[in-house]
Amino acid sequence: MSKVVLVTGGSRGIGAAVVSSLKDCGMTVYAASRSGKVETEGAFGVVMDVNSAESIASAVDRILKEQGRLDAVVVNAGNGIAGAMEEYSEEEMRYQFETNFFGAIKTINGCIPALRASRGRIIAVTSVAALLPLPYQGLYSSVKAALQMAVKAYSVELKPFGIQCCAVLPGDTSTGFTAARKFSAASSSVDSPYKERFDRCIAKIEKDETGGMPPSRIASAVKRQICRRRMKTTVIPRLDYWAIGLLVRLLPERMVLWIVGLLYNS
Repeated sequence: MSKVVLVTGGSRGIGAAVVSSLKDCGMTVYAASRSGKVETEGAFGVVMDVNSAESIASAVDRILKEQGRLDAVVVNAGNGIAGAMEEYSEEEMRYQFETNFFGAIKTINGCIPALRASRGRIIAVTSVAALLPLPYQGLYSSVKAALQMAVKAYSVELKPFGIQCCAVLPGDTSTGFTAARKFSAASSSVDSPYKERFDRCIAKIEKDETGGMPPSRIASAVKRQICRRRMKTTVIPRLDYWAIGLLVRLLPERMVLWIVGLLYNS
């Protein structure tokens, strides 16, 4: 039987690539976004705001009415705001966590009853930034680390119901995320003591992202996990980023922070 999958942030970037990849291998895919638009022919677009429990419930209800089941959810919707940790306003901090963490949790919780019935799967697209405190992306690293830990907690709690959980951690990926990144209000001030280093660091990050791997690489990793009999708990696509994850676990934390500072904050 064809798997029925819901993908959030499915109208562009990594989400759109995941929708296309899953549809191409015969799955029934619902691409969720605030616009409800879908790029892949044969996939279903569904209007859904991950920050609204009511909107999520409506989307899941539609899937169940049309397909009778939900086998997997890919939690991918997200955004980014760059700035120095000292200078973020409370509003900016809440903005970063609202969609990336609370929206992800709301989506997962909204899907769990249906996934419990199908013994389904949860895949969250986090980031290698969950393992590394990137300068001037500290909030982004923090929220991805929080989601990473939440997925592990879900994995333990939902195992008795036959639900498997996996986090996929992309490295630099060439998508519209770079152009859509927001910046803290203080980051544009010439009076900021971080101004020079901030501009230099963000320029490097954006260059790395623009020259990064195609979103299809992440989509392939997601597809492999959905098709596996047993999903892995954590997946880092591409060998070099996997090696980074290994080094973070093996090296002394002080050395890891020194390397990060050398690369991005010098």
